Amino acid sequence: MIGKAMQDALNEQIKHEMGSMYLYLSMSAYFNAEGMDGMAHWMRMQAMEEEIHAMKFFDHIKDRDGRVILQALEQPKSEWASPLDAFKAAYEHEQFITGKINDLVKLSREENDNAAFSMLQWFVEEQVEEEASVSKVIQMLKLAGDNGYALLMIDKELSMRQPPAATQQPAEGGE
Repeated sequence: MIGKAMQDALNEQIKHEMGSMYLYLSMSAYFNAEGMDGMAHWMRMQAMEEEIHAMKFFDHIKDRDGRVILQALEQPKSEWASPLDAFKAAYEHEQFITGKINDLVKLSREENDNAAFSMLQWFVEEQVEEEASVSKVIQMLKLAGDNGYALLMIDKELSMRQPPAATQQPAEGGE
């Protein structure tokens, strides 16, 4: 059974992960409106990944006989000055999430919650990848500057991002 402190913290993390999904969907809509369909696609794939992350926390709480309590999400920002500005905002957001994961790891140690600690190690590694992938796009956008052709090439490259691996669905009748 999961302890109350860890359950509350993981419920808070579900909110952060769903907030991430909401933010990346908003960025996707921004890029669509700007005619940058590849960047919109990249952000939509990122949003899907964040939903998977939220469900990992959801299932962890559920599997340990805890109670998932969903929290309200804030309306995300919907406009950015440029593609570079949007990706910089995504990077800052990923750093925020990394800090939240680190806080959860610390709590799992304090609570001697080995099950949570083990599950959180996947997220520690995932955040390294998340920050690196956004940082790579930022570097490309900085190199491109205001060069429209270079921006279109980056947009085309980002359109190639594959959807995240599908999560396993519960068996019929199971939750």
